Amino acid sequence: MSDEAPFRPREQLIEKQRLFQSIHKHTHLKGPVDKLTSVAIPLALAGSCLFLIGRGIYNMSHGIGKKE
Repeated sequence: MSDEAPFRPREQLIEKQRLFQSIHKHTHLKGPVDKLTSVAIPLALAGSCLFLIGRGIYNMSHGIGKKE
């Protein structure tokens, strides 16, 4: 059987492992862009959902937007 070439050189892989094992943060926040995808986007979605739910409750309680 022929051995398949690795995707990355072993030295580069060991360097990345050392970097990620030395950071004392949660696993999903270790990359530089991960704060945007793990924190900012879910907070924006939750905020917009709460706004739309509040607006819907307000409209229902005041009878706004009913179809005749």
